[in-house]
Amino acid sequence: MHIAIAGNIGAGKTTLTQKLAHHFEWTAFTEPVEHNPYLKDFYEDMPRWAFHLQIFFLSSRFKQVLHIHQNRYHIIQDRSIYEDAYIFANNLYTSGLMSAREYQNYLQLFQSMISLVHPPDLLVYLRADLPKLMSQIGKRGREYEKNISQEYLDNLNKHYEDWIKGYNLGKLLIINVNNLNFVDHPDDMQFIITQIEQALIEKK
Repeated sequence: MHIAIAGNIGAGKTTLTQKLAHHFEWTAFTEPVEHNPYLKDFYEDMPRWAFHLQIFFLSSRFKQVLHIHQNRYHIIQDRSIYEDAYIFANNLYTSGLMSAREYQNYLQLFQSMISLVHPPDLLVYLRADLPKLMSQIGKRGREYEKNISQEYLDNLNKHYEDWIKGYNLGKLLIINVNNLNFVDHPDDMQFIITQIEQALIEKK
């Protein structure tokens, strides 16, 4: 079983991935944020480092998905490979931060990769509005995230909503996390667990 947790920066994907993995006793695959050599540079100069950043994330995610399909244990993954292309690379291109040549090169590589993998059994999308995202980003206090603009996050949210509307690769569960605090409130965490368990039952 492969569950992917999708959502914008600050939506709570990594924390939820870890808490779900602990609850279900599954393996967590988190996003390689801290080990990305381009992330700090990207937030300081997006046009210069956008392509490099996205290629690193795409490569890392592809390795994760290959590993998932080569093993039979249950996986909860922090962000899907599809988000790299349909949300982040697309947003960089439409915002003028990635050139048409770079974007086409990226898409060709992405299409080659996804022809070799399968989508998750369940995609859980954490829907969060801008105030929630900004609050969460501020709380975790990552130095390189101080340069993230509200406009950038808002554009990502728009891409997410467009993508989710047409998502047809498998079972989809949408959870609005604006009024949830699954870190400090056990009832909120249990609500999410119940939603996921029900979605998995329906899938069967």
